[in-house]
Amino acid sequence: MDLQLSGKRAIVTGGSKGIGLAVARGLAAEGVDVVLAARSAEPLAAAAQALAQESGRRIVAVPTDTGDDEQVRALVERTVAELGGVDILVNAAATPWSAGAPADLNATSDDIVRREVEIKVLGYLRTARAVAPHLIAQGWGRIVNISGLGARQANSIAQTVRNVGVSALTKNLADELGPHGINVTVVHPGLTRTERLTERLAAQAAESGAAVEELEAGLVANSIRRVIDAREVADVVTFLASPRSIAITGDAVAAGGGVPGPVYY
Repeated sequence: MDLQLSGKRAIVTGGSKGIGLAVARGLAAEGVDVVLAARSAEPLAAAAQALAQESGRRIVAVPTDTGDDEQVRALVERTVAELGGVDILVNAAATPWSAGAPADLNATSDDIVRREVEIKVLGYLRTARAVAPHLIAQGWGRIVNISGLGARQANSIAQTVRNVGVSALTKNLADELGPHGINVTVVHPGLTRTERLTERLAAQAAESGAAVEELEAGLVANSIRRVIDAREVADVVTFLASPRSIAITGDAVAAGGGVPGPVYY
């Protein structure tokens, strides 16, 4: 299937590693020029250089803290200046949720919830707000927000709030921007094989003597009984960022290999 993405221009936040970088790689493979945004300049520049050499597409690194509205607006302005416009926004810039983070009511401080909302929900709002006028002006665009299956599980107040918040933002944007030719969707990854997970398991393997594959298998709780790779999440996002995804907007797409038991409808 031709995804009709060749020649499109995208911004991918959180693009120096993990799901963000995998998405950028997926888009570039389909002929998209990409601006990568992340806070740390050196790994971002290295990722952009490697992806440019690998894909032959134009890849631009723009260090950006999405917690700063001025930096976000500058990111979009530079994208338009360097690529001639913008067609796609993929929001993936968020601090990974830590398994050891406070989860119960007593330990969930105001500051913990504020930090999670600031980074993930308001950060996504800022980028969408800055990009939307350009998408509206051209009458076409795609916004894909990376959230998480924590939106469907009540095992941490702050984690659930931030992920549900992204879903609520997505639906509001979809309804407002839909008449302008802009689709907005949210993708919920589950446990995903990224550099962070690989490094964590390697450290555990070195300490325990167990094989990395064995440790990874012990984490699996999905329907297909294996960990989803970041590239496989990126495949879903790449489709949603394409003109072929016209029938899907405002909804959440789970990309975690299936949750055994519950029926979502």
